[in-house]
Amino acid sequence: MNCKAKYSIGDVSRICNVSRKTLRYYDDINLITPERQNYNNYRYYSHEALLTLPVIKFYKQMGFTLEEMRRFIEENRESGQNYYSIKTSFSNKIKELERVQREIDKQYVSIKGWHDLITEAELVLASDTREVAIKYVEGAEYLYQKQVFNNDFKSSIINIDWTNYLDSLNMEITGPVMLNFLSLKNRTDEHPKQIVVMQKPLRPAPEGTTIRFGECMMAACYHIGPHETINETYTKMFKWAERYGYSYVGGSYERYVTDYWTTKNSDQFVTEVLIKVSR
Repeated sequence: MNCKAKYSIGDVSRICNVSRKTLRYYDDINLITPERQNYNNYRYYSHEALLTLPVIKFYKQMGFTLEEMRRFIEENRESGQNYYSIKTSFSNKIKELERVQREIDKQYVSIKGWHDLITEAELVLASDTREVAIKYVEGAEYLYQKQVFNNDFKSSIINIDWTNYLDSLNMEITGPVMLNFLSLKNRTDEHPKQIVVMQKPLRPAPEGTTIRFGECMMAACYHIGPHETINETYTKMFKWAERYGYSYVGGSYERYVTDYWTTKNSDQFVTEVLIKVSR
């Protein structure tokens, strides 16, 4: 590029790949102010002003506002370069971006988790997977709350008490709601029963607020359809254990893959029933 003493707005637009409209706006807000000839008020830019534009583009890439850019440029023009001032601005921007990144990470994990559940349900429905199988369940920490189950599935899954409890802990969760029915013997009767509501935390939880689930072999079976017919799946699992010589240990866990959160069509509900086994 050949250096000149003066550049027209058209020259600057072409050389720096910046529209004339943007250059006029930069002039209006005193970000880059061209000089003007007295006799015709024609604006022209110095070589120094021209070299300011790549700096502005880089500030823009880093997410600084036009007002912040203007302050940086003015301080640089007046003091030569105030290291402390610009370093402080950069430090504040780093903190802001770290906060934004945490929010984006939280949103990504939440959406990705829900997306994966829908994909899982689609595969189960497409293959009509209803067989009982043995599988190893990875261990993980879960937030939990003890409650009483009154055979109202919707209120237990879209659970106001659970949501308020999470709010009190200032905790966010991911993945499906799980209900741990403490007594397998009483799971299929109509009486109120003790349960534990469980869900994975998005970040490390306060001490004493989580329980460990998994790290064992479990019998697993998908139940497709309304929750009110889940006893059919339990009957199937009881018969399977008797046939193959397995004993169930403890209560059952119901993992709600798709439910009222995702669809109003109960025929599309997919629930995984998990029970620890031994021989």
